[in-house]
Amino acid sequence: MKFDNKNNLFEIFSENYKKNQNKDFLHFLENGKYKPLKWEETNQKINSLSNFFSENNVIKGDRILLVSENRPEWLISDLAIINLGAITVPNYTTYTEKDFSFVIKNCTPKGLIVSNSQLFEKVMSAAKGLSYDFKFVIQFESGSLSNVKYYNDIKNSNFASKDKISRKDPACIIYTSGTQGNPKGVILSHGGIISNCEGALEIVKKIKKENFKFLTWLPLSHSYEHTIQFVQIAVGAKIYYSTKIEQLLENIKLAKPDIMTAVPRFYNNLYSKMNTGASKASGIKRWLFFQTVKIGTKIFLKKSTSFKEKLINIFVNILVRKKVNKNFGGNLKAFVSGGGPLDSNVGIFLNALGLKTLQGYGLTETSPVVTCNPIDKIKIDTVGLPLKNVKVKIASDGEILVKGENVMLGYWRNENATQEIIKDQWLYTGDIGEIDNDGYLKITDRKKDIIVSSGGDNISPSKIENLLCLNNEIEQAYVHGDNEKYLSCLLVLNKNLEINNEQIKIIIENVNKNLTIVEKIKKFHVIDDEFTIENDLMTPTMKIKRHKIKDKYKNILENFYKKN
Repeated sequence: MKFDNKNNLFEIFSENYKKNQNKDFLHFLENGKYKPLKWEETNQKINSLSNFFSENNVIKGDRILLVSENRPEWLISDLAIINLGAITVPNYTTYTEKDFSFVIKNCTPKGLIVSNSQLFEKVMSAAKGLSYDFKFVIQFESGSLSNVKYYNDIKNSNFASKDKISRKDPACIIYTSGTQGNPKGVILSHGGIISNCEGALEIVKKIKKENFKFLTWLPLSHSYEHTIQFVQIAVGAKIYYSTKIEQLLENIKLAKPDIMTAVPRFYNNLYSKMNTGASKASGIKRWLFFQTVKIGTKIFLKKSTSFKEKLINIFVNILVRKKVNKNFGGNLKAFVSGGGPLDSNVGIFLNALGLKTLQGYGLTETSPVVTCNPIDKIKIDTVGLPLKNVKVKIASDGEILVKGENVMLGYWRNENATQEIIKDQWLYTGDIGEIDNDGYLKITDRKKDIIVSSGGDNISPSKIENLLCLNNEIEQAYVHGDNEKYLSCLLVLNKNLEINNEQIKIIIENVNKNLTIVEKIKKFHVIDDEFTIENDLMTPTMKIKRHKIKDKYKNILENFYKKN
């Protein structure tokens, strides 16, 4: 598919619809089995929905709020909205009423699309508190409310877009996680996402495969998965939806995907569970598993292997790696990791087991992908090479700057914040990094999250938190110590294990061995409550809200530094 002649995102769908009308496209779960929607059925529903919007006076530039878990209707709604030149405003289903109030007040959406009655009640309560009226409400799941239009009741009709939609027009407003305070509405253009799709397709093309299958489980309200859906459309893929995290592994086996995208927490959990499971296995099984990891690591890092190791590797390819891949459906060609730093030990471990894992890097403000590792030359301690059409440079203070069509149009109704982050067309990412001799980007720190000790040392808390959480005993960690002489941490433990204080001390001692003097943890405290989206200590993209944790546990944190 050519991208330079595409004026808007809907044209990507239109081109592949004409080629694939009678083929299966979107797959949803029903009674434990996946059922397909064909391209023709999808196109018909998009037209009908676009016509409904037009009849309800939706015009180019209007915002429509979309709140739903992943399902075919999500993609259909998104395409129907942008077909008119209107703007999709996706929100997380985990948002609180306060979050919805902020978004509604900020972007004043003309209409609302929700998946079920519970979400309808929450969003409408937020709107009522603002005395705000939506011009229409669509709900995917059927019901009997008179003021709601139910998705299945929208009559089939044809639609022809009247407005010319260009690459510079807004396609969506995606709100940031709000790790530092109130979220900001990132305006992404049609051209920005198209440009990102073109770059991503260069990565996908290196996976020699036809008739791709993707499993979608990260929220489509996240910029990462939102753009990936257009990559899926561009390659004419079969898309399978997984709505519940508890059923993810089961759905992977059903869908048998070729590519899966996920955030580092997913891979960290895999690493922990697979290591724990192998350690508990019988003698020969345990030996085979860890030999696979040991030899696979050598091969991945291009270190020499002995004749004996080469021989063992032939057997473990069949006895271990093939079995591991089967647990992920048997067709998996690549995992893609984004949304945060992937620990290099986890990346090496997965690649050693034959699970090709490509780390990438991006921001909501860059549509979102900036760099990604190519499948034929993975450098696991980096986030890969810049995508086609994306320019990356390092400022004098080490900050990563990005330029290209993929850079956002700006923050919705927030000119000051826009001018702070975009200067001379370069987006200032807030991340610190370096570019190696092969052009690969390496993230070394996060400007906003850096702890500056009383001695003036710059310390990355996320690096230490990730090391702590690689231990099965520790579920979550928060590292503290800004303007202090040493670091301390709050820990959330694995509730399925019996763990005493001495065990935690040993874990911290082992972690400290791999850290510099200023990075070492001196004191810790175990807390009972997890950091969750519900208690507002974690963002919907699974990042901890540092300022909120600091406020909630202020007394404990201050006690770490009180003189006896």
